[in-house]
Amino acid sequence: MRALAIILLLTGCSDRKEAPPSPAVTPDSSAVAGPVDAPAPAPGKNATAAIPAEAPAGKDFLADAQLLYRIAGCGGEAPVAEPIQKVVERHCKAIAPHVAKFREVYFVNAPKWLAEHVPAGIPTTVVYPFGGGDLLSALAAFPKATEITTISLEQAGDPRRAATFRKEIGWLLQFGSNTSVNLSAQQRNNLPGQVTSFLLGLAIGGYEPTAMRFFTLDDKGAIKYLEESDITADTQNTQSLSGSWRDPNFAAAFRNVELRFHKIGETTEQVHRHIAWNLGNKELAAQPGLLRHLEAKGKVTMIVKGASYLLWEQDFSTMRKYILDHLAFMLSDSTGIPPMYATPAGMVLEPYGKFTMPGLPHAVGSKEDQDMRALWKTSKGPAPFRFGYIDSEKHHHLLITRPK
Repeated sequence: MRALAIILLLTGCSDRKEAPPSPAVTPDSSAVAGPVDAPAPAPGKNATAAIPAEAPAGKDFLADAQLLYRIAGCGGEAPVAEPIQKVVERHCKAIAPHVAKFREVYFVNAPKWLAEHVPAGIPTTVVYPFGGGDLLSALAAFPKATEITTISLEQAGDPRRAATFRKEIGWLLQFGSNTSVNLSAQQRNNLPGQVTSFLLGLAIGGYEPTAMRFFTLDDKGAIKYLEESDITADTQNTQSLSGSWRDPNFAAAFRNVELRFHKIGETTEQVHRHIAWNLGNKELAAQPGLLRHLEAKGKVTMIVKGASYLLWEQDFSTMRKYILDHLAFMLSDSTGIPPMYATPAGMVLEPYGKFTMPGLPHAVGSKEDQDMRALWKTSKGPAPFRFGYIDSEKHHHLLITRPK
Protein backbone atom coordinates (compact mmCIF):
# COMPACT_ATOMS: atom_id res chain seq x y z
CA MET A 1 0.00 0.00 0.00
CA ARG A 2 2.88 2.35 0.68
CA ALA A 3 4.22 1.87 -2.84
CA LEU A 4 0.74 2.40 -4.25
CA ALA A 5 0.74 5.88 -2.78
CA ILE A 6 3.19 6.95 -5.50
CA ILE A 7 0.61 6.10 -8.14
CA LEU A 8 -2.14 7.92 -6.25
CA LEU A 9 -0.14 11.11 -6.26
CA LEU A 10 0.60 10.80 -9.95
CA THR A 11 -3.10 10.56 -10.72
CA GLY A 12 -3.50 13.88 -8.94
CA CYS A 13 -5.32 12.69 -5.86
CA SER A 14 -4.27 15.18 -3.24
CA ASP A 15 -6.53 16.41 -0.48
CA ARG A 16 -4.94 19.73 0.34
CA LYS A 17 -7.21 22.39 1.77
CA GLU A 18 -4.83 25.32 1.75
CA ALA A 19 -3.80 27.35 -1.27
CA PRO A 20 -2.73 25.00 -4.04
CA PRO A 21 0.29 23.06 -4.72
CA SER A 22 -1.74 20.03 -4.98
CA PRO A 23 0.67 9.49 -18.51
CA ALA A 24 2.81 7.31 -25.99
CA VAL A 25 3.43 8.60 -29.25
CA THR A 26 6.53 10.68 -29.86
CA PRO A 27 5.62 14.24 -30.80
CA ASP A 28 6.92 16.05 -33.81
CA SER A 29 6.76 19.62 -34.98
CA SER A 30 3.29 19.18 -36.45
CA ALA A 31 1.78 17.04 -33.71
CA VAL A 32 -0.96 18.27 -31.45
CA ALA A 33 -1.51 17.45 -27.82
CA GLY A 34 -3.88 14.63 -28.66
CA PRO A 35 -4.21 11.05 -27.46
CA VAL A 36 -1.88 8.13 -28.06
CA ASP A 37 -2.18 6.64 -31.56
CA ALA A 38 -4.31 9.53 -32.80
CA PRO A 39 -3.23 10.82 -36.24
CA ALA A 40 -1.11 13.95 -36.21
CA PRO A 41 -3.05 16.61 -38.14
CA ALA A 42 -1.69 19.83 -39.47
CA PRO A 43 -1.53 22.53 -36.80
CA GLY A 44 -4.71 24.51 -36.26
CA LYS A 45 -4.76 28.19 -35.53
CA ASN A 46 -4.16 27.48 -31.84
CA ALA A 47 -1.43 24.88 -32.34
CA THR A 48 1.85 25.68 -30.69
CA ALA A 49 5.14 25.67 -32.56
CA ALA A 50 7.72 23.01 -31.74
CA ILE A 51 10.19 23.78 -28.98
CA PRO A 52 13.46 25.15 -30.37
CA ALA A 53 16.23 22.56 -30.45
CA GLU A 54 18.94 24.93 -29.24
CA ALA A 55 19.79 24.74 -25.56
CA PRO A 56 19.19 27.81 -23.39
CA ALA A 57 21.73 29.44 -21.16
CA GLY A 58 22.09 28.46 -17.52
CA LYS A 59 23.73 25.70 -15.52
CA ASP A 60 22.66 22.25 -16.75
CA PHE A 61 22.10 19.72 -13.96
CA LEU A 62 21.66 16.78 -16.34
CA ALA A 63 24.05 14.53 -14.42
CA ASP A 64 22.05 15.03 -11.23
CA ALA A 65 18.80 14.42 -13.14
CA GLN A 66 20.16 11.18 -14.57
CA LEU A 67 21.14 9.97 -11.11
CA LEU A 68 17.70 10.69 -9.66
CA TYR A 69 16.09 9.15 -12.76
CA ARG A 70 18.00 5.93 -12.02
CA ILE A 71 17.80 5.60 -8.24
CA ALA A 72 14.32 7.02 -7.65
CA GLY A 73 12.54 6.59 -10.97
CA CYS A 74 14.15 3.21 -11.72
CA GLY A 75 14.78 4.51 -15.23
CA GLY A 76 17.56 3.19 -17.44
CA GLU A 77 20.16 0.58 -16.62
CA ALA A 78 23.08 2.69 -15.48
CA PRO A 79 25.14 1.10 -12.68
CA VAL A 80 24.45 2.32 -9.16
CA ALA A 81 27.09 2.96 -6.51
CA GLU A 82 27.53 -0.16 -4.39
CA PRO A 83 26.48 1.46 -1.07
CA ILE A 84 22.94 2.02 -2.37
CA GLN A 85 22.61 -0.69 -5.04
CA LYS A 86 20.58 -3.12 -2.91
CA VAL A 87 18.36 -0.32 -1.58
CA VAL A 88 17.60 0.86 -5.11
CA GLU A 89 16.90 -2.72 -6.21
CA ARG A 90 14.42 -3.19 -3.36
CA HIS A 91 12.75 0.13 -4.10
CA CYS A 92 12.37 -0.66 -7.82
CA LYS A 93 11.06 -4.16 -7.09
CA ALA A 94 8.50 -2.74 -4.66
CA ILE A 95 7.03 -0.20 -7.07
CA ALA A 96 7.24 -2.37 -10.23
CA PRO A 97 3.76 -3.97 -10.01
CA HIS A 98 2.11 -0.63 -9.30
CA VAL A 99 3.97 1.03 -12.16
CA ALA A 100 2.87 -1.81 -14.49
CA LYS A 101 -0.75 -1.36 -13.45
CA PHE A 102 -0.54 2.40 -13.93
CA ARG A 103 0.90 1.96 -17.43
CA GLU A 104 -1.89 -0.44 -18.36
CA VAL A 105 -4.60 1.97 -17.23
CA TYR A 106 -3.15 5.25 -18.48
CA PHE A 107 -1.03 4.22 -21.48
CA VAL A 108 -3.06 1.28 -22.85
CA ASN A 109 -6.68 1.74 -21.80
CA ALA A 110 -7.10 5.49 -21.31
CA PRO A 111 -5.82 6.42 -24.80
CA LYS A 112 -8.76 4.57 -26.35
CA TRP A 113 -11.19 6.90 -24.59
CA LEU A 114 -9.02 9.94 -25.20
CA ALA A 115 -8.83 9.19 -28.93
CA GLU A 116 -12.61 9.56 -29.08
CA HIS A 117 -12.92 12.66 -26.90
CA VAL A 118 -9.81 14.81 -27.40
CA PRO A 119 -10.14 16.77 -30.65
CA ALA A 120 -7.40 17.12 -33.21
CA GLY A 121 -5.75 20.51 -33.55
CA ILE A 122 -5.73 21.59 -29.92
CA PRO A 123 -2.64 23.50 -28.76
CA THR A 124 0.52 21.56 -27.96
CA THR A 125 1.17 23.92 -25.05
CA VAL A 126 -0.32 22.51 -21.83
CA VAL A 127 -0.87 24.47 -18.62
CA TYR A 128 -1.64 22.55 -15.43
CA PRO A 129 -2.35 24.86 -12.46
CA PHE A 130 -2.43 23.28 -9.00
CA GLY A 131 -0.38 20.51 -10.64
CA GLY A 132 2.01 19.59 -7.83
CA GLY A 133 4.56 17.01 -8.95
CA ASP A 134 2.22 15.55 -11.55
CA LEU A 135 4.00 15.70 -14.90
CA LEU A 136 2.90 12.11 -15.57
CA SER A 137 -0.81 12.88 -15.88
CA ALA A 138 -0.08 15.56 -18.46
CA LEU A 139 2.00 13.11 -20.50
CA ALA A 140 -0.73 10.48 -20.21
CA ALA A 141 -3.49 12.82 -21.38
CA PHE A 142 -1.49 14.81 -23.93
CA PRO A 143 1.58 12.78 -25.00
CA LYS A 144 2.23 15.04 -27.99
CA ALA A 145 2.56 18.19 -25.92
CA THR A 146 5.66 20.15 -26.83
CA GLU A 147 5.56 22.29 -23.70
CA ILE A 148 4.01 21.51 -20.31
CA THR A 149 3.82 23.97 -17.44
CA THR A 150 2.83 22.80 -13.96
CA ILE A 151 2.21 25.32 -11.19
CA SER A 152 1.84 24.74 -7.46
CA LEU A 153 3.05 25.74 -4.02
CA GLU A 154 5.67 22.97 -4.04
CA GLN A 155 9.15 24.13 -4.97
CA ALA A 156 11.37 21.99 -7.19
CA GLY A 157 14.24 21.26 -4.81
CA ASP A 158 18.02 20.95 -4.85
CA PRO A 159 18.99 17.90 -6.96
CA ARG A 160 22.64 17.86 -5.89
CA ARG A 161 21.91 16.03 -2.63
CA ALA A 162 21.25 12.79 -4.49
CA ALA A 163 25.00 12.47 -4.95
CA THR A 164 25.42 11.82 -1.21
CA PHE A 165 22.18 9.87 -0.83
CA ARG A 166 22.38 6.50 1.00
CA LYS A 167 19.81 4.85 3.28
CA GLU A 168 17.20 7.57 2.94
CA ILE A 169 15.76 6.22 -0.31
CA GLY A 170 13.20 4.28 1.73
CA TRP A 171 11.09 7.43 2.05
CA LEU A 172 10.31 7.32 -1.66
CA LEU A 173 7.88 4.49 -1.05
CA GLN A 174 5.69 6.95 0.82
CA PHE A 175 6.75 10.14 -0.93
CA GLY A 176 3.57 10.01 -3.01
CA SER A 177 1.40 10.28 0.05
CA ASN A 178 -1.56 12.38 -0.93
CA THR A 179 -1.75 14.90 1.90
CA SER A 180 -0.63 18.48 2.19
CA VAL A 181 1.44 17.66 5.27
CA ASN A 182 3.63 15.22 3.38
CA LEU A 183 3.82 17.39 0.28
CA SER A 184 5.08 20.18 2.49
CA ALA A 185 7.52 17.86 4.26
CA GLN A 186 8.98 16.71 0.93
CA GLN A 187 10.63 20.09 0.64
CA ARG A 188 12.88 19.18 3.57
CA ASN A 189 13.95 15.69 2.44
CA ASN A 190 17.32 14.62 1.11
CA LEU A 191 15.73 13.96 -2.25
CA PRO A 192 14.06 16.90 -4.00
CA GLY A 193 10.39 15.88 -3.90
CA GLN A 194 9.14 17.63 -7.02
CA VAL A 195 12.14 16.96 -9.25
CA THR A 196 12.12 13.32 -8.19
CA SER A 197 8.41 13.03 -8.95
CA PHE A 198 8.89 14.52 -12.42
CA LEU A 199 11.73 12.11 -13.20
CA LEU A 200 9.73 9.16 -11.92
CA GLY A 201 6.95 10.29 -14.27
CA LEU A 202 9.36 10.35 -17.21
CA ALA A 203 10.57 6.84 -16.41
CA ILE A 204 7.03 5.45 -16.11
CA GLY A 205 6.00 7.12 -19.37
CA GLY A 206 9.00 5.82 -21.32
CA TYR A 207 10.86 9.13 -21.55
CA GLU A 208 14.35 10.16 -20.46
CA PRO A 209 15.79 13.55 -19.43
CA THR A 210 18.07 15.49 -21.74
CA ALA A 211 18.64 18.63 -19.65
CA MET A 212 17.64 20.19 -16.33
CA ARG A 213 17.96 23.87 -15.50
CA PHE A 214 16.57 26.23 -12.89
CA PHE A 215 15.10 29.65 -13.61
CA THR A 216 13.26 32.69 -12.32
CA LEU A 217 10.49 34.83 -13.80
CA ASP A 218 10.71 38.62 -13.86
CA ASP A 219 7.66 40.85 -13.44
CA LYS A 220 7.06 40.78 -17.20
CA GLY A 221 6.99 36.97 -17.18
CA ALA A 222 10.32 36.48 -18.93
CA ILE A 223 12.46 33.47 -18.03
CA LYS A 224 15.96 33.93 -16.70
CA TYR A 225 17.98 30.72 -16.54
CA LEU A 226 20.31 30.58 -13.56
CA GLU A 227 24.03 30.25 -14.04
CA GLU A 228 26.23 28.41 -11.57
CA SER A 229 27.31 31.75 -10.14
CA ASP A 230 23.69 32.69 -9.41
CA ILE A 231 23.14 29.42 -7.59
CA THR A 232 26.36 29.61 -5.63
CA ALA A 233 25.54 33.14 -4.51
CA ASP A 234 22.10 32.10 -3.21
CA THR A 235 22.97 30.89 0.27
CA GLN A 236 19.70 31.68 2.07
CA ASN A 237 17.02 29.02 2.31
CA THR A 238 13.81 29.89 0.47
CA GLN A 239 10.51 30.44 2.24
CA SER A 240 7.26 28.54 1.98
CA LEU A 241 4.70 29.99 -0.43
CA SER A 242 1.91 29.36 2.08
CA GLY A 243 1.92 30.35 5.74
CA SER A 244 0.72 26.92 6.84
CA TRP A 245 3.54 25.07 5.08
CA ARG A 246 7.02 24.32 6.40
CA ASP A 247 9.87 26.30 4.88
CA PRO A 248 12.02 24.28 2.45
CA ASN A 249 15.63 23.63 3.40
CA PHE A 250 17.14 24.62 0.05
CA ALA A 251 17.92 27.92 -1.64
CA ALA A 252 15.37 29.90 -3.64
CA ALA A 253 17.47 29.24 -6.75
CA PHE A 254 15.93 25.76 -6.79
CA ARG A 255 12.32 26.96 -6.75
CA ASN A 256 11.48 26.62 -10.47
CA VAL A 257 12.82 23.87 -12.74
CA GLU A 258 12.89 23.16 -16.47
CA LEU A 259 13.25 19.57 -17.67
CA ARG A 260 13.91 18.78 -21.30
CA PHE A 261 13.26 15.19 -22.32
CA HIS A 262 12.41 12.89 -25.19
CA LYS A 263 10.75 9.56 -25.82
CA ILE A 264 13.31 6.77 -25.43
CA GLY A 265 14.62 5.85 -28.88
CA GLU A 266 13.48 9.16 -30.41
CA THR A 267 15.11 12.57 -30.68
CA THR A 268 12.25 15.09 -30.65
CA GLU A 269 12.63 17.15 -27.49
CA GLN A 270 9.78 18.19 -25.22
CA VAL A 271 9.89 20.70 -22.38
CA HIS A 272 8.37 20.71 -18.92
CA ARG A 273 8.59 23.68 -16.59
CA HIS A 274 7.45 23.63 -13.00
CA ILE A 275 6.78 27.04 -11.49
CA ALA A 276 6.32 27.40 -7.74
CA TRP A 277 3.73 30.13 -7.17
CA ASN A 278 0.82 30.90 -4.90
CA LEU A 279 -2.26 31.16 -7.13
CA GLY A 280 -4.39 33.18 -4.72
CA ASN A 281 -5.71 36.55 -5.89
CA LYS A 282 -3.59 38.64 -3.54
CA GLU A 283 -0.39 36.81 -4.40
CA LEU A 284 -0.97 37.04 -8.15
CA ALA A 285 -1.59 40.77 -7.83
CA ALA A 286 1.55 41.29 -5.78
CA GLN A 287 3.70 39.17 -8.10
CA PRO A 288 2.34 39.53 -11.67
CA GLY A 289 5.15 37.68 -13.44
CA LEU A 290 3.39 34.32 -13.57
CA LEU A 291 0.18 35.61 -15.13
CA ARG A 292 2.13 37.57 -17.73
CA HIS A 293 4.22 34.49 -18.51
CA LEU A 294 1.08 32.39 -18.96
CA GLU A 295 -0.82 35.02 -20.93
CA ALA A 296 2.01 35.22 -23.45
CA LYS A 297 1.33 31.58 -24.41
CA GLY A 298 -2.06 32.52 -25.87
CA LYS A 299 -4.67 29.78 -26.12
CA VAL A 300 -3.55 26.59 -24.40
CA THR A 301 -4.68 23.09 -23.48
CA MET A 302 -5.32 22.72 -19.76
CA ILE A 303 -5.60 20.23 -16.93
CA VAL A 304 -7.16 20.87 -13.54
CA LYS A 305 -7.50 18.08 -11.00
CA GLY A 306 -6.90 17.46 -7.33
CA ALA A 307 -7.18 21.22 -6.83
CA SER A 308 -8.99 21.24 -3.48
CA TYR A 309 -11.99 23.00 -5.09
CA LEU A 310 -10.06 26.25 -4.87
CA LEU A 311 -11.35 27.39 -8.27
CA TRP A 312 -14.82 27.43 -6.72
CA GLU A 313 -13.69 30.13 -4.29
CA GLN A 314 -13.64 33.90 -4.72
CA ASP A 315 -10.05 34.03 -3.43
CA PHE A 316 -8.95 32.28 -6.62
CA SER A 317 -11.13 34.16 -9.11
CA THR A 318 -8.10 35.67 -10.89
CA MET A 319 -6.80 32.23 -11.82
CA ARG A 320 -10.30 31.13 -12.74
CA LYS A 321 -10.60 34.08 -15.12
CA TYR A 322 -7.20 33.32 -16.70
CA ILE A 323 -8.31 29.74 -17.36
CA LEU A 324 -11.62 30.78 -18.92
CA ASP A 325 -9.94 33.44 -21.06
CA HIS A 326 -7.21 31.15 -22.41
CA LEU A 327 -8.39 27.54 -22.55
CA ALA A 328 -8.83 25.90 -25.95
CA PHE A 329 -9.60 22.55 -24.32
CA MET A 330 -9.52 21.35 -20.73
CA LEU A 331 -9.72 18.03 -18.90
CA SER A 332 -10.62 18.26 -15.24
CA ASP A 333 -12.24 16.50 -12.35
CA SER A 334 -14.89 18.20 -10.25
CA THR A 335 -12.31 20.72 -8.99
CA GLY A 336 -12.53 22.41 -12.37
CA ILE A 337 -14.80 25.37 -13.11
CA PRO A 338 -18.55 25.07 -12.42
CA PRO A 339 -21.13 26.01 -15.09
CA MET A 340 -22.15 29.12 -13.15
CA TYR A 341 -18.79 30.63 -14.17
CA ALA A 342 -17.96 28.68 -17.35
CA THR A 343 -21.24 29.01 -19.27
CA PRO A 344 -21.35 32.85 -19.21
CA ALA A 345 -17.77 32.78 -20.49
CA GLY A 346 -18.91 30.89 -23.59
CA MET A 347 -17.87 27.42 -22.53
CA VAL A 348 -19.47 24.03 -23.19
CA LEU A 349 -19.15 21.48 -20.38
CA GLU A 350 -19.32 17.71 -20.99
CA PRO A 351 -19.44 15.59 -17.80
CA TYR A 352 -18.58 11.88 -17.68
CA GLY A 353 -18.93 9.37 -14.87
CA LYS A 354 -20.75 10.14 -11.64
CA PHE A 355 -20.43 12.97 -9.15
CA THR A 356 -22.70 13.10 -6.13
CA MET A 357 -20.83 15.24 -3.61
CA PRO A 358 -17.30 16.57 -3.06
CA GLY A 359 -15.04 14.34 -1.04
CA LEU A 360 -13.69 17.36 0.83
CA PRO A 361 -16.08 18.65 3.50
CA HIS A 362 -15.29 22.35 3.05
CA ALA A 363 -16.75 22.28 -0.50
CA VAL A 364 -20.01 20.54 0.37
CA GLY A 365 -23.21 22.60 0.23
CA SER A 366 -21.89 25.61 -1.66
CA LYS A 367 -23.65 27.06 -4.70
CA GLU A 368 -20.80 25.70 -6.80
CA ASP A 369 -21.38 22.24 -5.33
CA GLN A 370 -25.07 22.35 -6.23
CA ASP A 371 -24.14 23.58 -9.72
CA MET A 372 -21.73 20.69 -10.27
CA ARG A 373 -24.21 18.11 -8.96
CA ALA A 374 -26.82 19.36 -11.42
CA LEU A 375 -24.26 19.23 -14.25
CA TRP A 376 -23.41 15.58 -13.61
CA LYS A 377 -27.06 14.61 -13.82
CA THR A 378 -26.51 15.16 -17.56
CA SER A 379 -23.49 12.79 -17.68
CA LYS A 380 -22.67 11.71 -21.24
CA GLY A 381 -21.30 8.29 -20.27
CA PRO A 382 -18.89 6.51 -17.95
CA ALA A 383 -15.49 7.74 -16.90
CA PRO A 384 -13.42 4.61 -17.64
CA PHE A 385 -10.40 5.64 -15.60
CA ARG A 386 -9.66 7.75 -12.58
CA PHE A 387 -8.66 11.31 -13.29
CA GLY A 388 -7.97 13.20 -10.09
CA TYR A 389 -10.45 13.13 -7.24
CA ILE A 390 -13.18 10.60 -6.70
CA ASP A 391 -16.42 11.88 -5.19
CA SER A 392 -17.76 11.16 -1.71
CA GLU A 393 -19.09 7.78 -2.91
CA LYS A 394 -15.81 6.88 -4.69
CA HIS A 395 -17.13 7.44 -8.21
CA HIS A 396 -14.76 8.25 -11.04
CA HIS A 397 -15.70 11.42 -12.87
CA LEU A 398 -14.20 13.60 -15.59
CA LEU A 399 -15.15 16.90 -17.19
CA ILE A 400 -14.34 18.32 -20.62
CA THR A 401 -14.55 22.11 -20.89
CA ARG A 402 -14.19 23.82 -24.26
CA PRO A 403 -15.31 26.97 -26.06
CA LYS A 404 -18.56 26.75 -28.03
